[in-house]
Amino acid sequence: MSHSVLQMFRLDKKVALIIGGARHLGYDMGEALAEAGAKVILTSRRAQDAEESAKRLAREFGVETTSFGLDTTETGSIAQVIGQAGSWKNRLDILINNAGGGSGSGACHLLERDPEDVGRLIAINLTGTLHCCQAAARIMIPQKSGKIISISSVAALIGRDRRMYERNGMKGQPIEYAAAKAGILGMTRDLAGLLSPNGICVNAISPGGFERSELPAGFVKDYSDRTPLGRMGRDGIDLKGAVLFLASPASDYVTGLNLVVDGGFSLWR
Repeated sequence: MSHSVLQMFRLDKKVALIIGGARHLGYDMGEALAEAGAKVILTSRRAQDAEESAKRLAREFGVETTSFGLDTTETGSIAQVIGQAGSWKNRLDILINNAGGGSGSGACHLLERDPEDVGRLIAINLTGTLHCCQAAARIMIPQKSGKIISISSVAALIGRDRRMYERNGMKGQPIEYAAAKAGILGMTRDLAGLLSPNGICVNAISPGGFERSELPAGFVKDYSDRTPLGRMGRDGIDLKGAVLFLASPASDYVTGLNLVVDGGFSLWR
């Protein structure tokens, strides 16, 4: 039985929850899924940000949306919010774990790093993601279907040349960021093994650096020179195809994968 390739990328009647979906790559992923027909739920630490972004998606793509405020370091609220998300349309087909952050406001060097900052960064990037997967699995297992996609980073794959940051007056990212993002990859593989017999695909995406206006021009040049494709990632473009593939029926035979979207940055030494 043949299937239309384009139809395999459609998400009509699917309900997608994007944790950390109000801006940047999170919002890009919301656009990709909404354009493919999904009903989209966004969360953000600031409920107002999530609400405004969800309304914008609804206007732009004519799909149903809703939103919740959620700080994934507050473990007790994760099950409640994801439960509410699942009750919105009485199902949850796609979970994208995009909550995370880099350095925070403190010092980044390992020898100067505050233990509280270390714990919070790991809680945001890894522990909270695990609890989101747990809450979503409670909804998806009875459905016998679902897609879980967690956002890792190229930082999980390679050590960083900190000189690139230092000569451009940047703090860089602390060691525990790489540790947390590597933890996402281990969690993804083992969770795929646990949940795939229930019809749930679990995968990860590891983006490289994306160009933003706040980045120093020297850093953008240095990073681009270290990237085989010669540039940083582009917001609004370069992550959309990857997330749509993993969220859609086009990837129904794919689980436990880490899809690297870095322009080849992790290839060169």
